[in-house]
Amino acid sequence: MSDKKHKINNIEIPYYNRELSWIDFNARVLDEAFKKDNPILERVNFLAITASNLDEFFMVRVAGVMEQIHSGYNEKDPSGMTPNELFDKLSDKIHDFTEKQYCCLNRSILPVLKKNGIVFLGIKDLNNKQRKYIDNYFDKSLFQILTPLAVDTSRPFPMVANKTLNIAVRLNKDGDNVFAIVQVPSIVSRFVELPSDNGRAFIMLENIIMEKLNTLFELYKIEAYCTFRITRNSDLEIDEESDDLLKEIEESIKKRKRGNPVRLEISHKCDKELMDFLTKSLDVREKEIYQIPNMLDLTFLFKLRGLNNCDSLRFEPIKSVNPPADFYGYDNIFDAVKEKDRMVHHPYESFDAVLKFIDTAADDENVLAIKQTLYRVSGNSPIISALMRAAENGKQVTVLVELKARFDEENNIVWAKKLEKAGCHVIYGLAGLKTHCKIALVVRREEDGIYRYLHLGTGNYNDSTAKIYTDIGIFTCREDFGADASSLFNVITGYSIPPEYNKMIVAPTGMRKFFEQAIRNEIENAKKSLPCGITIKVNSLVDYDMISLLYEASCAGVKIRLLVRGICCLTPKIKGISENITVYSIVGQLLEHSRIFRFENGGSPKIYMGSADLMPRNLDRRVELVFPIEDEDLKQRAFDILELMFSDNTNARIQGSDTIYSNIDKRGKKNINSQQTFYKLAQQSLKDKIKINETHLFKPLTNEDNII
Repeated sequence: MSDKKHKINNIEIPYYNRELSWIDFNARVLDEAFKKDNPILERVNFLAITASNLDEFFMVRVAGVMEQIHSGYNEKDPSGMTPNELFDKLSDKIHDFTEKQYCCLNRSILPVLKKNGIVFLGIKDLNNKQRKYIDNYFDKSLFQILTPLAVDTSRPFPMVANKTLNIAVRLNKDGDNVFAIVQVPSIVSRFVELPSDNGRAFIMLENIIMEKLNTLFELYKIEAYCTFRITRNSDLEIDEESDDLLKEIEESIKKRKRGNPVRLEISHKCDKELMDFLTKSLDVREKEIYQIPNMLDLTFLFKLRGLNNCDSLRFEPIKSVNPPADFYGYDNIFDAVKEKDRMVHHPYESFDAVLKFIDTAADDENVLAIKQTLYRVSGNSPIISALMRAAENGKQVTVLVELKARFDEENNIVWAKKLEKAGCHVIYGLAGLKTHCKIALVVRREEDGIYRYLHLGTGNYNDSTAKIYTDIGIFTCREDFGADASSLFNVITGYSIPPEYNKMIVAPTGMRKFFEQAIRNEIENAKKSLPCGITIKVNSLVDYDMISLLYEASCAGVKIRLLVRGICCLTPKIKGISENITVYSIVGQLLEHSRIFRFENGGSPKIYMGSADLMPRNLDRRVELVFPIEDEDLKQRAFDILELMFSDNTNARIQGSDTIYSNIDKRGKKNINSQQTFYKLAQQSLKDKIKINETHLFKPLTNEDNII
C-alpha cells in the first residue's frame, strides 16, 4: 500500500477492512446452510465449511491482530482502524456470527435432519438397548484410549493441542476442589451410530465420555464438567535465510501446536469455577471466550455429509466429461496441442487432461525434460507419481515444491523428499517469496525440431480439489509462450535476471505495473469516448492502490464489473466515487477459484487468466503468473464464461454501497445457475464432438466417457 492515502473528488477513498470483509464472506457461506432449497446434507456441509474457515481465520488473521496489539503497534490500517479498534470489532462480529451458526444448527439443520430420519440423541434420550450399546462401546473401544490428566501442584496444566476437543472436570475429595482434563480422542469417529428401529440415530462421542467420567475418576466426586476447545496462533515464523529451509520449516511446524491461544470455545452455562480455572490456565481474556450452546467444533459435520445410503439428501454430483471436448478424437495429447491451443474448464471437464499431459510425458521417449511448479497437491498425487517415474525414465525433471504453502507444509515436505529420492531436481521456493504460479513445461524432441508444450492454469495441480474448485487451464506450444516459460523457470531455479517476457505477466517484477497500465488505458479510452470497460473475476480484492485506481476509472466513466468470491475491500455504488462499479459474489455447490481479467481496450478486447488475486501478497510477495488468451476460439469461450457468470441469479449476490450483499432480484426472470449451466454445456459439447467424429482415439486415464 502507498504511504500516502488517495483522494478522489477531494474525498478520501473508502476502504473496507479486509478482516471484516472476510467475515461477510463466511456469512455468505452460512447463508447456504440456511437455504431451504439446498439438500439437507449439503446444508450440513456448508455449516462445516464456515467452522473450518473460522478456525483458520483465528489461527492466522485474528492471531496477527493480537500480535500487533501485544507488540504495542498502534498504527491505523487503510480502513482507519488501530489493531485494538479492529480486534474489538472483530470480537463483536465473530460472537454474532457464532450465534448465527448455532441458530442454524439448532433451529434449521437438526429439525430438518430429524424429518429425514437422522437424529442426534443426548444421554437422557436413549432407550435401554441404546444405553447397553454405549456401555459396551465405552468398555470395548473407548476406555483404553482415554487419558485423564490431573492438574495439581505436582502436575501442571497439560499442553492442550490446537483445535482438539477436551473435557474439563471439577472434582472434590474431602472438601477440596481439584481439576482434570480428558481429551476427546480424534482417532475414532466424533459421532457414534446407535441401534435404532426408526431411521438413524447418533450420539456425540463427548457425551458418552462425560456419562462415564465416574469410571475415570473413581476416588473423587464429580462436581462439574464441560467441553472446551482452544485455537492457537498457527502462523509460522520462518527464517528464510536459514542454511536448511526444509529443516527450518519442519521445526516451525512443531511450534505451531504450541502457539499462544487466540480463542477459547467452551460449552454454554459452564460451571463458574471451571470457567475461572480454564481462563486462568490458558491466559485468555473475556473477548477471546466463546460460549457454545451445543456441540463444539462443527467441522465434524464434514463426515456427516458423507453418510452412506443418503444420496437423495445431497447435490447431484457434477461428473466431469472425460475427455474434454477439446481433446476428443486425438490419439496423442501433444498432437492436439500442436494443432492449436486447448482450454479445459474444471471440474465440468476432467482434470484427467492435465494428469494425462504429465503422465504421457513421463513415458514418452521423445520427451527430454519436464519442469513444474507445485503449491498444493493431493494426498496421493498422480502428478507426483508421474514426475517420479519420468525421472526414473532418465528425463530431466525439475520441480518447485513450495514448502511455505500455509497448512500444506508437512504434506509438501513429504513430497519433496520423495521426488528428490526418485532423482528429480527439487527447488524449495525463493527466499522472501512464495511461488504460487501454476505452470508445467514439457520439452519434446520431434522430427522438425524441439518443441515446448505448456500447461498454464488458474488452480493447483491437485486432482482432489479439482473436483470441487472451478478452474481453467490452457495447453499451448506457441513459441513465444515456451520461451517465456523457459525464462521463468531459469529465474526460479537459478540466478537469471527477470527478463522482458513476450506474453506472460509475472509477479513480483511486472504484474502490478501491467494491471496499472491496463486500467489507465481504459481511463484514457473513456476520455476519448472509445469503447472501454473492465471485467474482473478474482477470489479477493484487497490491494489499496488497485482499488484506488478502479475508483479513478469509475469516476472517468469506465464501467467495471467485479466478481469477487471472498474478501472485497472496495465498496461499489458510492456517489462520486464508485457509481460505475458493480460487485458480485458467487457462492454455490462448487468453490469459485479461477482468476480472469478482461479489458475492452478501445474495441479490441483482451482477456487474461492466471494464479493471482488483487492482493499485495500476490502482486508484490509471490511468484505469480497471468497469461493472455490469444486463440480466437478460446478467447470467445473465455468471454462467454465471464458473461454466463455475471448472469447468474441463483448463486450470485450483489454488494451494496453499505457493503451488505443481497440476493439478485429474480422476479420475472429465468433462473440461471452458472455452475449447473457450465456442467450441461460441457456435456453437450462432448456429445456434439462425438457426432462429428465417431472414432474415439484419445484415451482418458479412466478409459470411459462420463457423459449424461
